Amino acid sequence: MVSAPVDFGAIRSEFGLASAYPAEASAEARDAVDAFAGIRVDRTDIPFVTIDPPGAMDLDQALHIERTSGGFIVHYAIADVGAVITPDGALAEESGARGQTFYLPDGTVPLHPPALSEGSASLLPERTRPAALWTVELDEQAEPVRFSVVRALVRSRARFDYFRVQADAQAGRLHPSIAALPDFGTRRIEAGLARGAIGLRLPAQAVVEDEHADGHWRLVVEPRTAADDWNEQVSLLTGICAARIMLDADAPATERLALLRTMPPPSESAIDSMRRTAQALGVAWSDGESVGRMLAGLDTRTPAALVLMSEATTLLRGASYTVVDGVSGEPPAPENLRHSAIGAPYAHVTAPLRRLSDRFTTEICLARCAGTEVPRWVREGLAGAADAMRRSDNVAGKIERACIDLTESSLLAPRTGAEFDAVVVREANGNRPAVVFVPDPPVLGPCVGNPPEGKTVRVRLLSADPVERKVSFEYPA
Repeated sequence: MVSAPVDFGAIRSEFGLASAYPAEASAEARDAVDAFAGIRVDRTDIPFVTIDPPGAMDLDQALHIERTSGGFIVHYAIADVGAVITPDGALAEESGARGQTFYLPDGTVPLHPPALSEGSASLLPERTRPAALWTVELDEQAEPVRFSVVRALVRSRARFDYFRVQADAQAGRLHPSIAALPDFGTRRIEAGLARGAIGLRLPAQAVVEDEHADGHWRLVVEPRTAADDWNEQVSLLTGICAARIMLDADAPATERLALLRTMPPPSESAIDSMRRTAQALGVAWSDGESVGRMLAGLDTRTPAALVLMSEATTLLRGASYTVVDGVSGEPPAPENLRHSAIGAPYAHVTAPLRRLSDRFTTEICLARCAGTEVPRWVREGLAGAADAMRRSDNVAGKIERACIDLTESSLLAPRTGAEFDAVVVREANGNRPAVVFVPDPPVLGPCVGNPPEGKTVRVRLLSADPVERKVSFEYPA
């Protein structure tokens, strides 16, 4: 597979990414101790396992799931970052400025120093670690009936990646701790569709290093496996339960405190546009069928699925972070507390090593479940954490796109004038050019001319400029 020399240093400079941590913050990370040592519930008896990308060391989550006579019990251990960071220390200040871990092909710019995120706080196998332990009891339809979170000690027994889990599931040899994951995940996906969730199963472009040439990089398409979907459902379930705890309907409105991940519902005009596209592509979409169910029924290997799922991304816009603080003001309207792609109120709580917000939301849930006061630093810092997440999410999206654009243009620069097979993902509309997807190398780019949407066509590469990070194709008239 073709590769090219690519230097991501300019992108790091452009976005002001400084991987080095201030000395004082690094010292705090190195010397961090568990503030709740000695008063945790010991659950090292639960044989947890972790599921993460290959090579990952910042392991936020460990899972154990079992089938019961009435449904499922999920134990989900989350790294207890709030217990090892001093709220008013240098480490808390620096992580607040960063907001989240930024991922580039040649390495990460971490939220926390590796001594903490890849060491003492990471849920590495065969290490006893402090954790926020979620226990969720579910019925036969995998709907939660009881849930809570406590501070505990846990110990992971093994680590897996998604491809290993997928292969083991197909071979019928899943680790006992996750043997029920496919059944659970399938039922949770159905529950999501029933409440109007919208899931996209688009393959993801990824930039990977060429192991045969130093400093050379290539583009690949990473297929989404069923194991990705099953595992995602565990985090989604936990985030839904966290939102319910923080928005407890039985608590006085003045006592509610939450940081939610929200998304407004798509407009009717956007859905009508998708219906017209589906009809033009010959995709059946019955009246009354939700967007999510229609997309779930598509064969992702077809051009029509690529077109419709790409268009569906326009429905999932406006994601943000919403603070609910009954003490400081009027709570938002209920319709503004939901995440439309999930079909329910939802909060980030499962990745505190990589995302600032999760440390705050986890503390709120721990306090509510224990019947104690939410720590002052959480309430006072909640609005700032929301601002940091909005800002860093915006930066993270731009960084990801810049790295892909740079790699695309670097790979194609020597091939100006060459012809490629391509799928037309979006037709031209007014001044907006068509968009095509070239499978080899996997590149998404604008195309002048009027290629027919949803068709496979032959296009010519007009230009590829690594300095501007832009490519352009042409469809012959």
